[in-house]
Amino acid sequence: MSGFLTVLVIVLIFVVIFQIAKASEYVSILKGEKKAREQSNRINGFLMIAFLVLGLLGAYYCNEVLKDKLDTVSASVQGEGIDNLIWVTLGITGFVCVVTQILLFWFAFKFQEKEGRSAFYFPHNNKLEVIWTVIPAIALTILVAFGLKHWFTITADAPKEAMVVEVTGKQFNWLVRYPGKDAQLGSKKFKYISDVENNPVGQDWADDYNKDDFMASEIHLVVNKPVKFIIGSRDVIHDVGLPQFRMKMDAVPGIPTTLWITPKYTTAEKKQMTGNPDYTYELSCDQMCGAGHFSMRAVIVVETQKEFDEWAAKQKSQYELAHTSATPAAAPATADSTANKAVAMAK
Repeated sequence: MSGFLTVLVIVLIFVVIFQIAKASEYVSILKGEKKAREQSNRINGFLMIAFLVLGLLGAYYCNEVLKDKLDTVSASVQGEGIDNLIWVTLGITGFVCVVTQILLFWFAFKFQEKEGRSAFYFPHNNKLEVIWTVIPAIALTILVAFGLKHWFTITADAPKEAMVVEVTGKQFNWLVRYPGKDAQLGSKKFKYISDVENNPVGQDWADDYNKDDFMASEIHLVVNKPVKFIIGSRDVIHDVGLPQFRMKMDAVPGIPTTLWITPKYTTAEKKQMTGNPDYTYELSCDQMCGAGHFSMRAVIVVETQKEFDEWAAKQKSQYELAHTSATPAAAPATADSTANKAVAMAK
């Protein structure tokens, strides 16, 4: 019933709008086309000014209401530079946007049609075209140059002391692998992937480096210690999104990508800073990857080195999980041995 009423209200609104338009058309016929057009232009001119003022006030109000809900402090050292670049970009583009919108709406009001005024056509001016082409090109080139600087920093070789975390996207969850005590990830091959045999990323068990690698359901990082992410995908293109750290990187099948960051605050410190006891860092998929895209989320825990070591010591290696029994199974009894046992028992 409520659905029917909603449709009925929508239909009535369209009918009212249609009738108002028809009435306006009849009035313009009675007044004369020119006079009706001039009156319509005056109304539209004042509406332009009203929309300009209300729009600017609305933008300011939304900023005041929502600014405290934004996580404006980067959780990584590298993210600080990216934040600064974002603020500079926002300042430049925001200034240009406000100025051009004010001019657009003001010109629509000031130069509306009036008696005795004719339009002035200004088809070509080399000087103006050079100005509005060269200045934006220079500004954008500078912004792109700074952006590339940050990009080359986070995708360059990580410091030697950096820990390594491998993140593999899969419809629809993340597979996280850590190297063991040898600090080396073992090799893997796509043909070895098997969820049934507890080998979700295709580790090559002939490689000794794989013997102590372990998988985790969440990502643990050490505060103030660089971490290198080795990123890949098992099926389609995903995207590793680290919003609190201001980072993202595509996860592409068959083409490993990397980035590195240095976390600045532990999860506990971030909870105190935000006043939110439920605050968590997260890894999200920033690339539409199918029907279950919304569920591709992993929790990131940033902690001290001691806490990380205690957590890592509790993890079982994937090799151990894939080979549930290290003790060889007893050999099956043969027919001869069974007969010998029967004779011995008879004696």
